[in-house]
Amino acid sequence: MASGTTPGTPSLLRAMNDRAALELLLAHGPLSRTRIGRLTGLSKPTASQLLARLEAAGLVVATGTDGGRPGPSAQLYALNAAVAHVAGLDVTPERILAGVADLAGELVGSFELPTTGSTDPVARQVTEALDGAVKAAGLHRGDVHRVVIATPGAFDPHTGRLRYASHLPGWHSPALLDELAAALPMPVEYENDVNLVAIAEQRLGAARGHEDFVLLWNEEGLGAALVLGGRLHRGWTGGAGEVGFLPVPGHPLVRRVTRANSGGYQELAGVQVVPRLAAGLGLETGPAAGPGSPEVAAAVALLSRAAASPEGPYLGLLQSYATALATGLASLVAVLDPEIVVLSGAVISAGGEPLRELLSAELAELAPSRPRLVTGEVSERPVLRGALESALGTTRDEVFDTSRTSH
Repeated sequence: MASGTTPGTPSLLRAMNDRAALELLLAHGPLSRTRIGRLTGLSKPTASQLLARLEAAGLVVATGTDGGRPGPSAQLYALNAAVAHVAGLDVTPERILAGVADLAGELVGSFELPTTGSTDPVARQVTEALDGAVKAAGLHRGDVHRVVIATPGAFDPHTGRLRYASHLPGWHSPALLDELAAALPMPVEYENDVNLVAIAEQRLGAARGHEDFVLLWNEEGLGAALVLGGRLHRGWTGGAGEVGFLPVPGHPLVRRVTRANSGGYQELAGVQVVPRLAAGLGLETGPAAGPGSPEVAAAVALLSRAAASPEGPYLGLLQSYATALATGLASLVAVLDPEIVVLSGAVISAGGEPLRELLSAELAELAPSRPRLVTGEVSERPVLRGALESALGTTRDEVFDTSRTSH
């Protein structure tokens, strides 16, 4: 609760009504005064006062009329999406992808900075990528209210150092977070990349309306995100969901996994396995073009062909890979008993509905509970989208709280 307000006071009630109206405009787009009144239960005079107050504060703008309806046309009001902007950065060993979104969530600028072989300090790489996206949006760095940076692994909340991502060069300095804080004038948050995909699916995609779910991701590496009671579960060191390290039955134990950047489940079902499985079935496994590493491109090409023609050796490829994925997923399901499992990442997505059905059948044989397996719906830059959604959630809370400026 904001300082200077007490439960039931007019200022707090006004702020609650303001928040409700802004959320409606965000969800529905432009609305008339009458429609806002009906949706909020406010009288016409109160709805008029509310809109006048929000318009004066710059939070809403008048935007045309509903002239297409019978009777007199009514003025429509919309959220002023330009009142705040946020940024997200998706960091991989090869590049930093930055994006800027307005308060409505629309991507208004993006920039990709290749980092392979770069000798620039990480803080300089981050600011260069961010400035590129800000410039593409026609803004200045000071216009960005908050930045969320997505990385593999996670920053340990107790030490401030990146863990579980030894393959990310330059990001392991103990002074890195201080250097980034000094370089960036706005609040900066850090989150695991797969966790942010889960946020995107929870707010925009296949996990909407679900409080308990697991997201299984496979691109450059296997990972998972755990959402319990509607909230991300990160673990004590931020490593919850680092399932690539999971020992799996029927596969040799991988020791000293943090040094090897590997693990049993990664060795069993990671991207590098798909061409090997295909070769064992006599399928051609030549190089392929596509986004990501050559390994990812090759796996995506093979699984896409298998999904398009799931018979013979291609069906065998899908069955073998479904068994590999189900072997580790069964452990997660046995412990967490989620309502649904969201399948995401370019490699799993390439297998399409045939892979999903085979994986579901395998999991039903291996796990005591039978969560529904669904395909992720946020396919366009899901890590970046999740970073922007995370930044927007906090920023909207701040901007929509008119009690901060109410008197």
